[in-house]
Amino acid sequence: MLSGGVDRLAMEAKLQSERQLLDCAQRHLLGNYRPAKMILSRGRGCELFDTEGRRYLDFCAGVAVCCLGHGHPALVKVIQEQAAELMHVSNYFYSLQNVKFVEELCAATGFDRAFCCNSGAEANEALLKLVRQHFYQQGKKDRWRIIAFERSFHGRTMGALALTGNPTYQEGFGPALQGVQHVPFGDLDAVAALMGPEVAAIHVEPVQGEGGVLPPPEGFHQSLRSLCDEHGALLVFDEVQVGMGRTGKLLGADHFGVKADAIALAKGLGGGFPMGVMLLREHLAGALPPGKHGSTFGGSPLSSAVGRTVLRVLHEEKLIERAAEQGERLSAGLAKVAAAHPKLCTGERGLGLLRAITLTDQILARDVLGPARDNGLLVTAAGPRAVRFTPPLVVSEAEIAEAVERIDATLTKLESEAG
Repeated sequence: MLSGGVDRLAMEAKLQSERQLLDCAQRHLLGNYRPAKMILSRGRGCELFDTEGRRYLDFCAGVAVCCLGHGHPALVKVIQEQAAELMHVSNYFYSLQNVKFVEELCAATGFDRAFCCNSGAEANEALLKLVRQHFYQQGKKDRWRIIAFERSFHGRTMGALALTGNPTYQEGFGPALQGVQHVPFGDLDAVAALMGPEVAAIHVEPVQGEGGVLPPPEGFHQSLRSLCDEHGALLVFDEVQVGMGRTGKLLGADHFGVKADAIALAKGLGGGFPMGVMLLREHLAGALPPGKHGSTFGGSPLSSAVGRTVLRVLHEEKLIERAAEQGERLSAGLAKVAAAHPKLCTGERGLGLLRAITLTDQILARDVLGPARDNGLLVTAAGPRAVRFTPPLVVSEAEIAEAVERIDATLTKLESEAG
């Protein structure tokens, strides 16, 4: 089956040149992205190949999505088998796969209830509605303000945009959803100054991803938990980018020993299949009664079967532990690269296999991506001056060494061209 799929893609590539395919894309796609001038056609493990046969080492992984790499046999198998068995039934009915999925996910994470959806933005929207409805149903109708953080990213829908602490994403979309106040990430005094009886929740990423791969100051999340407990507010975590083993623990918050009241999960949850989940504790179970929220495709038998498989493979292949070990190896390599290029780099940071090289004011992260791609390495920008590395959790020691070598060569060339 896999071989046949590759043969079919090869035939399609022969029928249309890369230039023709790029022209087609530019005619018909909306144009709200700036994709690289290449057409990817297949992948395996940590490698991607374009229609011209060029190989790329994938240290993007769909922006921390493809945790099992490309073409993992367990994912291929479950998608084929479950698609033939039962794909979708709607939430008017329970399905076997969904019931088993939420049972296993709650057992793995320590949460009690789950709401299934399709993306991280949807999971964050659900969190926003959950915390406001929770207090509304208690008769506390004035308790609806949310504290969020500058440089955060929570999604592109209107509610998620309001939570996102970056005005660039909000410009031109009219008045933002009211009641969200942003403070600098890590500034506990600024958070404490805003706390009061009208605050419903603090909404925070355990590690800021799009904001530059920023871990929090020591004790920050523990103090947020204490502030919420003191003022009767909820603490909710956006685990979309950092969850599912990415940082070397199942959840990013596990590094800090903090239990949130609810969290958003997506990205690695489906290993490439679109799915999201809001997880919550039992004291919030009645906050969204029937009719208050929903998702047509959320929790389908197909997505649930995929989610179960990702959880199983993470455990069986010890990929969470592997992310911690390989993350240290990647960190050490990137630190050496940064030290070797002081004109362009200030250092490296991150947790597990969510890492970044930070740049000086001599260069922007986006200016590194194209040269790295030309050198066979796919990485992403996280903010203006952080080049982000999020390889699949199955990444090998040899592939990490190759990535380090390729980013080093890329920076060397950029330095040479800059004189």
